[in-house]
Amino acid sequence: MAEQKLEKELVDRFEAHRDHLRRVAHRMLGSVGEADDAVQEAWLRLSRSESGAVDNLGGWLTTVVARVCLDMLRTRKSRGEEPAERHAADLVAHPGEVAEPERELLLADSVGVALLVVLGTLAPAERVAFVLHDMFDLSFDAIAPIVGRSAVATRQLASRARRRVQLGRAASDADLTHQQALVGAFLAAARDGDFQALLAALDPDVVLHADGVAVAAAVANRSSGAPPLAPEVRGAAAVAQVFRGRARGAQPALVNGAAGAVWAPGGEPRAIFAFVIAAGKIVEVEVIADPARIAEHQLRLLGQ
Repeated sequence: MAEQKLEKELVDRFEAHRDHLRRVAHRMLGSVGEADDAVQEAWLRLSRSESGAVDNLGGWLTTVVARVCLDMLRTRKSRGEEPAERHAADLVAHPGEVAEPERELLLADSVGVALLVVLGTLAPAERVAFVLHDMFDLSFDAIAPIVGRSAVATRQLASRARRRVQLGRAASDADLTHQQALVGAFLAAARDGDFQALLAALDPDVVLHADGVAVAAAVANRSSGAPPLAPEVRGAAAVAQVFRGRARGAQPALVNGAAGAVWAPGGEPRAIFAFVIAAGKIVEVEVIADPARIAEHQLRLLGQ
């Protein structure tokens, strides 16, 4: 009985740190699944250790997770595996296809997808030093044993990583600016009913997805001559015809950090227009009007 009580206490103490550990691991690895693996490994190591001798359990667990992540990053690099961050944008762009734990972590984590991609370009030790110091405020003295460097060398690792992150963010910002301009041109063409301008913004094989609430609302508010909004519409001409004369109240916005638009009468988001852009063209549009799904997205109206 006493042994079971001690085990439960250990589990409770670990669970109190789980969310923090998942965020540390996610920012280091860029993969929800790998982050959970790293946290699970930390639990296994804790359960095998003399936990009673650990004064600062949170610090001890963070160190263990960081070391596990560093090993995973080095293994990934030695095998020449594709960085996990390349798939992060897909997870955000298609939230309906993402498992609940993955979506929860992506939405709860304050780090953006663009930054995750930049972090994926760093060397393993650089990434660990930068994440632990700049994002979680660990001292270089504490980080040095994890990366196997002196405190001075660890400071240099983080500094080098910081410069690369700043350069990468500048490039990401430039790309986002182009995407916002394309979405702005698309919305203007939709409001003006400019069919040719709509076609110019769309990929020939563009796909439009709309949820049930959006489809029902479009049917209820359909003006004469306007084509119906279907759950799925394919092809530039068909999608352009759907948007022609529509989206008049849509405002440019960041949707999960990407260029998009929101219809928010009275400041309350009622519909989201999420775009997937590739090679300077819109390849996918998703119209979301279900309040429960809207609540899952991070939104920021631009110009406010």
